[in-house]
Amino acid sequence: MPSMKTPAKYLSSLMLALLVSACATQPPVVQAQSNVVMTKVAQEKITPDMALALLKQGNERFVNGSLLKRDLKSQVQISGKQGQYPFASVVSCIDSRTPPAVVFDQGIGDIFTASVAGNIVNEDILGSLEYAAKVAGSKVIVVLGHSHCGAVKGACDDVKMGNLTQLIAKISPAVKATPNVDSSDRSSKNGHFVEEVAEMNVKMTVKAVTEKSSVLREMAEKGQIKIVGAMLDVETGKITFE
Repeated sequence: MPSMKTPAKYLSSLMLALLVSACATQPPVVQAQSNVVMTKVAQEKITPDMALALLKQGNERFVNGSLLKRDLKSQVQISGKQGQYPFASVVSCIDSRTPPAVVFDQGIGDIFTASVAGNIVNEDILGSLEYAAKVAGSKVIVVLGHSHCGAVKGACDDVKMGNLTQLIAKISPAVKATPNVDSSDRSSKNGHFVEEVAEMNVKMTVKAVTEKSSVLREMAEKGQIKIVGAMLDVETGKITFE
């Protein structure tokens, strides 16, 4: 296991080995215990497809119960001194069952996270994503929705409550765009309808990212980043990408 004094160059070579494995047909071979952190050299070698592969493999480990054993304290100390070079950005819901770093089995310094009820975007989140991609080098943006989403249920029921009212209004277009499911019941009592709305909300948020950010749209068009949607099943932890 690398020590705290391990050169950054060596840490980069270890990380790159994991990146190569991420795109292979066989599961990656990883250390049982690791304080390896993402470095600038390693991040620059990652393509958007590789970044997506790393996230998918991480979720497979999470679902299978084979999480990597990380020395988080060492990762904090190393990244604190060397800087952060996350390879991915995730827009997630604040739901306590969906922490991105956990469900994607990533360590300190691996991903940026913007969490808000209903995984919607506004100017502040778009600005954060622009920083993450254009300035800090993140290669993929994932809009992560999930099953049994309380914010989506609130939108289905047209809930009015303080500042939540304005947030719910941003999910309402997804409710309107979703056709009836199983019955004419379009409330939170119809679980199947709620799930369809949650998926529609993810698709519309992905579209909003590209439409409302010329910076991210240009990067995506040039193949510098990917912007994708995904759904997390809170009962299994499994993430399905759109």
